[in-house]
Amino acid sequence: MRYVLRRLLQTIIVVFGVSIVAFGMTYLTGDPTEVILGAGADQMTVQQIEEFRVKMGFDRPWYVQYVDFAAKALRGDFGYSFVRHQPAYQVITERLPATIQLSAFAMVISVLFSIPLGVISATRSNTLLDYLVTIVALIGQSVPSFWLGILLILFFGVTLKWLPISGSGSWEHLIMPGITLAAFSIARNMRLTRAAMLEVMQMDFVRTARGKGISENRVIYNHVLRNSLLPIVTAIGLQMGFLLGGSVITETIFGWPGVGREIVAAIGSKDFYVVQAGVIMLALIFTGVNLSVDLAYGWIDPRIRHE
Repeated sequence: MRYVLRRLLQTIIVVFGVSIVAFGMTYLTGDPTEVILGAGADQMTVQQIEEFRVKMGFDRPWYVQYVDFAAKALRGDFGYSFVRHQPAYQVITERLPATIQLSAFAMVISVLFSIPLGVISATRSNTLLDYLVTIVALIGQSVPSFWLGILLILFFGVTLKWLPISGSGSWEHLIMPGITLAAFSIARNMRLTRAAMLEVMQMDFVRTARGKGISENRVIYNHVLRNSLLPIVTAIGLQMGFLLGGSVITETIFGWPGVGREIVAAIGSKDFYVVQAGVIMLALIFTGVNLSVDLAYGWIDPRIRHE
């Protein structure tokens, strides 16, 4: 129970910190009253502008405004988008399914490629195949996602014309943004799988299994891989939060209609209510996934609960 409460407290602290940052966005672009009024402020008197400031509550101390902001956020009220002309919460929730779809697709790609490549690399360690896979993994971790996305667009979209370069609506639209989003995770999970398997392969029970004459395939998949899965599954679980947060750049490059693209557009138009709603909702999803993985990890391995 102490382990659960400690993790819950850490999650609450993280969400509180994010809410402070999100609230601070209100003043990052200058006076929020002038931002909301926009060009209309030029046609108003000083008294009218001041009345609007009082009406919106911007004349109050910042800590009073933050308490009001946090109380409304707990009720799902993040204000009204003055660009979309609808509640900020609704703007984000309408685009959330597209972000989850893209992140889930990237997750599937990551699992399908990273674990088999990690197994191949570990079972063929210090061979040419191992070196090739390791080099590919290093490149995957080193290449910025925006650069990889642009390369894919130029090659598969512009030159070969095999795939659509932007938008959504079919599985073909998912391929390039999915690969772009999953590239780093594939490389990281592949290296993690390789390292975990090499460590387990040195253990006595593996030598015993081989000494009993069990086939190498059964030793690898029934003994080595199974006992290597705990850190791999943990990393994959935490990866979902990373994919959701990392989708901001990918969605913008490929014109994917998700939360990340909406946040970037809202930043450009200074629609800070939508930015606040998007940042807090992504943070809640990210911390929620991390909390679930931590609790599952502690349940699987009791030693974690006592650290």
